[in-house]
Amino acid sequence: MTLNSRYWLAALLCLILSGCATAPVVLKYDLEEAAGIVWPATPEIARYQYVGQLTGEANFINSSDDVSIGRKVFEWVVGVMVGEKAPMVLQRPQSGTVDRDGRIYVTDVSRGAVYVFDGEGGRLDVWEMAGEALRFETPIGIAVVEKAEGVREILVVDADLKRVVVLDQQGEPLRHFGSDVLIRPTGLARDPASGVLYVADTHGHDIKVFSAEGLLLKTLGVSARGEGAGQFNSPTHLTFAAGQLYVTDTLNSRVKIFSADGELVRIFGRRGLFVGDLPRPKGLAVDKDGNIYVVESYYDHLLVFNNEGNLLLPIGGSGRGIGQFYLPAGVWTDHRDRIYVADSFNGRIVILQYLGGA
Repeated sequence: MTLNSRYWLAALLCLILSGCATAPVVLKYDLEEAAGIVWPATPEIARYQYVGQLTGEANFINSSDDVSIGRKVFEWVVGVMVGEKAPMVLQRPQSGTVDRDGRIYVTDVSRGAVYVFDGEGGRLDVWEMAGEALRFETPIGIAVVEKAEGVREILVVDADLKRVVVLDQQGEPLRHFGSDVLIRPTGLARDPASGVLYVADTHGHDIKVFSAEGLLLKTLGVSARGEGAGQFNSPTHLTFAAGQLYVTDTLNSRVKIFSADGELVRIFGRRGLFVGDLPRPKGLAVDKDGNIYVVESYYDHLLVFNNEGNLLLPIGGSGRGIGQFYLPAGVWTDHRDRIYVADSFNGRIVILQYLGGA
């Protein structure tokens, strides 16, 4: 196709699209065929319901079919002119968080980026830059700092860059910290009351505690790996809830809970072959009722414990079906009592609704 013919074709497309109404784009993640799937199954009282999944651009659809003809003509002609565009999809999601406006942020180690599912804006953004001329390599932990009304910062831990990167709400890098002390950081959690930041340094076998400005305040755990109460062996994921810090001490097959001051409160979990054991715990989260969610990546389960560390419910098993996982990684909750699981090797985020109950 000649340059001149491309010009006239583009002009024709503009005329076609100008006559079409613009329908809003909405975020959709429910699957009709999965409606009513709950855990535990009947006759038990349901505590969790399947909501849907996030995979990428496919989750954003027009809320009306009014523009479908013009849009389809446009997309067909563009495909003829420049070839089919590969869809933007999650590859190996690791962890995530949700801001107060409902935007869902997901780190992806394969893409080396942060995906932002913006339901209110009807768009999917992919943030790849960790600094000027510097791309993310292995982003894992992520947290949102809500500042003034409508203003927020997003903190991302990159394991290979060995730093915590601070982004503005458009994904532009602002600054970074920790590169002088971190060895291979993975998990990230923040105390909203004090602004203190906790970073799991997996190869340092400790938790490094930073001020809101990024200054190292102290370290939880001795300098060498071990199995003692005050030691870690490759800690990975963190969460902070109700004044306490929760840590997956991954290669020790346990979860450790600390006060905000760093005092050890409780330890639970063990190695084993049974559902409820923690041979390879990864992500963890806590809901409004104090239930603790732990991703058991080795056997592909999401395990639900009470605040004493007693198993309440297993969800999962290996596979691609609804309620199954393949090497899951992170888990997090939001203000709507939803639980998000980074089903890493299935390339998706699985969403469950917590229904409450004892």
